[in-house]
Amino acid sequence: MAASPVGPEIERLIAALSRLPGLGPRSARRAALALIKKKESLLLPLAEAARQAAEAARICSECGNIDSRDPCSICADPSRDASTIVVVEDVGDLWALERAAATKARYHVLGGVLAPLDGIGPEELNIAGLIARAAAPEVCEVILAVNATVEGQTTAHYLTDELASSGVKVTRLAHGVPVGGELDYLDEGTLAAAMRQRTAF
Repeated sequence: MAASPVGPEIERLIAALSRLPGLGPRSARRAALALIKKKESLLLPLAEAARQAAEAARICSECGNIDSRDPCSICADPSRDASTIVVVEDVGDLWALERAAATKARYHVLGGVLAPLDGIGPEELNIAGLIARAAAPEVCEVILAVNATVEGQTTAHYLTDELASSGVKVTRLAHGVPVGGELDYLDEGTLAAAMRQRTAF
């Protein structure tokens, strides 16, 4: 086995980067090289930002969002619609909806989806917290914004059953043709869902 061309400190940086989603060993090496080449403008500010984020990051005790405060900025915002809770699988989904400015509702992060084969049951997810929040008198609707995967839909059905006794309206995101999408490029499942969920024009 050939000796490493770099020292152990740089190897640790590459190894840490390679654990990030979407970065394999080769991409991590390229990223590490780019950071080191621009040490003053990239690497040092990144290291300081990472240190500060590690110290400040908190998981919101109400919704499960990640912020530098608890409750998070969204839960603490009095202008948010307290009558609606949008349920998402992960914090990344919450952030995506916020970037799109899709809603002014409050959120609830499950922390994953039901996947019995992987040992993920209701106890491993933040479902009990959702049931408790949905029972609040001001809550009228729960929107299930889970992914259109088998696990996501299984989770949605489970949550619908669990919320049935709360009296809240349970809805889910529409599935189908994306804005700007061309039918010829869509998969059969998306087309079938779009046809089933067609609306009046």
